[in-house]
Amino acid sequence: MKPVNLFKSLILLLLALFLCACERSTETSDAHSNLPVTTVSPDQEDQRLAAFFDEIFERDVSQSPEFQAYLGRKTEDYGRWDDYSDEYAQTQNQQTAADLERLHGEFDYAALSDTSKMSYRIFEYDQQRSLRNFKWRHHNYAISQMDDISSNLPTFLQNIHKIETSQDAENYISRLAGIKTVLQQIVEQLRQGESIGVIPPMMVYPKVMPAAQNMLKGAPFEEAAEDGILLADFRNKLALLELDSEESAILLNDAANALSGPFRQGYQMLIVELQRLQAIADNNHGIWNLPEGKAFYANRIQNWTTVVRPVDEIHQLGLAEVNRIRAEMQQIMAEVGFAGDLKAFFEYVRNNPENYYENTTAGREEYIREATALIEGIYDIADDYFNVLPKAPLEVRRVEPWREDGASTAFYNRPSPDGSRPGIYYINQKNMNAVQKHIMNSLAYHEGAPGHHFQIAIQQELQGIPKFRMFGGYSAYSEGWALYSERLAYEAGLYEGMPMRNFGRLAEEMKRAVRLVVDTGMHAKQWPLEKSIEYMTANTPMAPADIERQIKRYYVLPGQALSYKIGMLTILDLRQRAREQLGEDYDIREFHDAVLKNGAVPMQVLEDVIDAYIKVKKADSA
Repeated sequence: MKPVNLFKSLILLLLALFLCACERSTETSDAHSNLPVTTVSPDQEDQRLAAFFDEIFERDVSQSPEFQAYLGRKTEDYGRWDDYSDEYAQTQNQQTAADLERLHGEFDYAALSDTSKMSYRIFEYDQQRSLRNFKWRHHNYAISQMDDISSNLPTFLQNIHKIETSQDAENYISRLAGIKTVLQQIVEQLRQGESIGVIPPMMVYPKVMPAAQNMLKGAPFEEAAEDGILLADFRNKLALLELDSEESAILLNDAANALSGPFRQGYQMLIVELQRLQAIADNNHGIWNLPEGKAFYANRIQNWTTVVRPVDEIHQLGLAEVNRIRAEMQQIMAEVGFAGDLKAFFEYVRNNPENYYENTTAGREEYIREATALIEGIYDIADDYFNVLPKAPLEVRRVEPWREDGASTAFYNRPSPDGSRPGIYYINQKNMNAVQKHIMNSLAYHEGAPGHHFQIAIQQELQGIPKFRMFGGYSAYSEGWALYSERLAYEAGLYEGMPMRNFGRLAEEMKRAVRLVVDTGMHAKQWPLEKSIEYMTANTPMAPADIERQIKRYYVLPGQALSYKIGMLTILDLRQRAREQLGEDYDIREFHDAVLKNGAVPMQVLEDVIDAYIKVKKADSA
């Protein structure tokens, strides 16, 4: 990446980045204050710390064949999968504890430059979070519609495993055969969860079992059938190598044997286990029903939001935000001349056929075209709001039909670091009656640009930071930024003359406000599934199918839904702080630089970054 054109105070900002951060740390101030007085120059200590981070990063990469492939590295592990066993999880936890001990024992925080202090704090936070979470590893559902290994593995082979040589093809075959071991380890995770009373809820099985069963359709599993999903993928990739017919035939036969042998055995084993668990699964309860459920939920809140906040406070914040957004919705309802109450307007929005594209191939293609045009519109005005733009391109694609059942409405896949794969904004188009036109602007701005793509691609393209920071993430930061991006597009005038699309924007923000209420409701206040669906139906115009899909997502990812609003409100509060304190010197482009130029950070660290930016900007102006 070329040196970025940051605001003119960049150098001063880098020098003073931790004027505020050094005064308060999220969890580590005591450890830092007990360090000895430095006798080492910042350059020396920075170099030692950077070498330590590189060592840890490369060790972690060497232990993850899947991450190696994601990075574009073809090593001797190219035909292998990661280790999903609990034994390896325990080994990783021991490594994490040792890494944290080395960080505290070998490096003098006071001797570091400000940028290295940032890396120190983020690395420290990550290790502490991992150690906190380890206790609860079996409380997390080993498989769900939101984290489905039976879909993740084929998707990896399709999108990440490249076949550029015959050896790559043999490694693909090796991975096909190795899936059996991975699925055995997932079955063991399911049983370890069951042993402590943690079984995926009833809602999971109708979503994940069809995806697993789909992997055993077509050739070589069925006679006289078209190629199954992975045999077709392998055949298409192999054809590009232009091998002689005999070698191609041998490789295709080997792939078919791996699929019909260990691959099929692994999937059949998983399907049988899911069928067994489905027969004994409890009702769709929140995690209050799990052993130590209250403590586990507190852990999940901290994990996803990076803050410690009482459940009741979050619940009340959600109720207040719902009331505020309802008032703004009523203003739009009056603007378009709708006669009736908000409930009736929601029904109008849900049932108006003009709010949906046709549930046909033509309708799906039209949606993709319009979503692409919306993202192109962001790039037309981006220079007014950003000094730095991502180099990686962004594409809009339909979710592959074979995995639509378990996929969310829309999501983003980050680009590959080597530039071989763009950022991808995926749309689930299985049922076009679940994808409203009015919200498509907000979806494009959230999942695409300037939301996840700007934040994640820019993070991967940063220079001068340790590699672990290029790929790390915090849901409150990334989802908070993406939700903030929806509002930023409105502030940039991209909804002018489109009151119903603006209503769609409010509907999407309302969905995130409702999440604060229903997530805490279902996991702490013992709300049943029906009450959560009823509350979301009463306060959003979302299609019933989408509401049910959303609510079921929150059940299997406790606390994650809280991160959007908490992150967004944090960014808005910090922006207001910068605007009030800087006055005429405030520049929104510089504020966005300050938010994005360090990559993903916990919320407390982001607050420290913005305070430092404000202080440096004031000093520069003086």
